[in-house]
Amino acid sequence: MGKPTGFLEYNRELPKKKDPKERIKDYSEMYLEFSDEDTKKQAARCMDCGIPFCHTGCPLGNIIPEFNDAVYQEDWSLAAEILLSTNNFPEFTGRICPAPCEASCVLGINKPPVAIEHIEKSIIEKAFDLDLIKPVIPDTRTGKKVAVVGSGPAGLAAASQLNKAGHSVTVFERAERIGGLLRYGIPDFKLEKSIVERRTRIMEEEGIEFVTNTNIGVNKPIQELMDNFDAIVLCGGATMSRDLPIPGRDLKGIHFAMDFLSQQNNRVAKSKNVLINHKGESTPAEIMATDKHVVVIGGGDTGSDCVGTSNRHKAKSVTQLELLPKPPNQRGENDPWPNWPMILRTSTSHEEGCDRNWSILTKEFVGDEEGNVKFLKIVEIKWDKDKNGKMGFVEIPNTEKDLPCDLALLAIGFLHGETKSIRQELDLDLDERGNIKTNNYQTSLPKVFAAGDMRRGQSLVVWAISEGREAAREVDRYLMGESMLEAKDNSLFHLNGV
Repeated sequence: MGKPTGFLEYNRELPKKKDPKERIKDYSEMYLEFSDEDTKKQAARCMDCGIPFCHTGCPLGNIIPEFNDAVYQEDWSLAAEILLSTNNFPEFTGRICPAPCEASCVLGINKPPVAIEHIEKSIIEKAFDLDLIKPVIPDTRTGKKVAVVGSGPAGLAAASQLNKAGHSVTVFERAERIGGLLRYGIPDFKLEKSIVERRTRIMEEEGIEFVTNTNIGVNKPIQELMDNFDAIVLCGGATMSRDLPIPGRDLKGIHFAMDFLSQQNNRVAKSKNVLINHKGESTPAEIMATDKHVVVIGGGDTGSDCVGTSNRHKAKSVTQLELLPKPPNQRGENDPWPNWPMILRTSTSHEEGCDRNWSILTKEFVGDEEGNVKFLKIVEIKWDKDKNGKMGFVEIPNTEKDLPCDLALLAIGFLHGETKSIRQELDLDLDERGNIKTNNYQTSLPKVFAAGDMRRGQSLVVWAISEGREAAREVDRYLMGESMLEAKDNSLFHLNGV
């Protein structure tokens, strides 16, 4: 490594954030400038650890010590080459990934881990600044045509890889704009949409065709794709939101989190396009948190995004409820390194203001005479194991409470992708969770493949990119009999020309 003693000399540092009171006034990204010299010091903290467990922590298999060393040596071109050999879109993961690689960092055993996510973002942004990122157009085309259904991270990754292999790729997106979750699910204060547009413009220049406002199986039969393409890759997201069937659920003012977030992203983009929810219905005209008591039900990332968006709407109050117990601040004996730690995480949205509550059971929504939600009945619960060792909970007596609630946002996860219309046409096999069943990403129909949330269920953006890349390799092998596309287990060999 370039600085073997760097981890002893430098502490972990990250870019500072705008003041919470200031950043909730807009939807722009919140991090301040961080010098190249400071980033170099962070890269210098990467140890010569022998076995880099960060590789296994990253779903993409990013070659992290090598690009850290390149950053320390100030060789941004080499750092970008190494990073892009395993990750098509580091400008996305460098902003929104929870960084499982950092949880597996060897330095993280007894010190703060290497700031891998920040370094990753710095590499790609420096590469754009230095004009190193240019369209890569295949020298020859195979004559094979591939349809990718869905333009989220899995679909974009699959399209990018398949185009690299020389196939002609068309991406079909049901919404007005390209990006899927990146476009409609993640708030701009975490990922400005100009970053997505910058990448999709490059992909168009590389020869990938994007077709929007096209809902396969709804306004365009999938049989048309079967007839006109040599292979199909299904990359729709896990858009079937989990509901909360308690009394009062039909009151006005109770919405799925993704309807709320998608609508706000549309608002920021100044788009007048009508959004369609997971039931195929147009979302309500306005879901606003302004001057309302907002209750976010669900303690994950989607719930956190609802908190940040509600604060920017100038909500009267924001409360987040979680059914599960409050996680510990540090790893426990049953949660050892290098596993992903189940610890308490405070997001930037929480820093902006939020009342967080754990071990809370929602009992009933209560409305006024006009059918608007006004209160949420809740009760505290206690978790424990039963005699069979299975975790369960009981209500704690005398802890019932009526929580003011003018707007309730359900952020309690997703069930599976929207496969009904596609399944009816193609009769694809599904697994026990309702996801499309595959064997090496290939479905029960040989020319149809699936990747991302539609195959594995709700997951991280970094997993979606990995799925898209791996599926593309299997499609390429199906079409050509072999594939030279990078795979997670051999990306290093391809980088070195072996």
